[in-house]
Amino acid sequence: MNAYARNAKLAAYQSVSTHGELAGADPHRLVLMLMDGAVERLAIARGCLERNQRGDIARKAQALTQCMSIIGELRGSLNLERGGPLAHNLSDLYDYMLRQLLRANAQNDVACISEVMGLLAEIRSAWIAIGPEVRRQAQGRVAAG
Repeated sequence: MNAYARNAKLAAYQSVSTHGELAGADPHRLVLMLMDGAVERLAIARGCLERNQRGDIARKAQALTQCMSIIGELRGSLNLERGGPLAHNLSDLYDYMLRQLLRANAQNDVACISEVMGLLAEIRSAWIAIGPEVRRQAQGRVAAG
């Protein structure tokens, strides 16, 4: 089996695995999966810049573009009406992260990528911490419904 066939089979397996995980995920888990995807792409982009080899710049740009799309989705999923000041602050933070990623892409700036990774890690940690409460509330609504 050649490398292309192995990679195609691996990609197919990963796609099925991801789709299966998505189908069974609650909204809290879906947001966590988006954050994990953004962190993964940030790590890829940072690695590309640190290696600075031929072809890595295009891969860096692709990873950052994908990450920006994910952060845009996270920002777009905020309920600014019901979320109050917290949702507005988070929206502003996501906007800042997007601007830093644009700068990182244009200037090949590893520090901007690292900063966004740190910010996203803090948001992710807080999101994980509220998970049990979110699930309890969701179960309460199902039981009452």
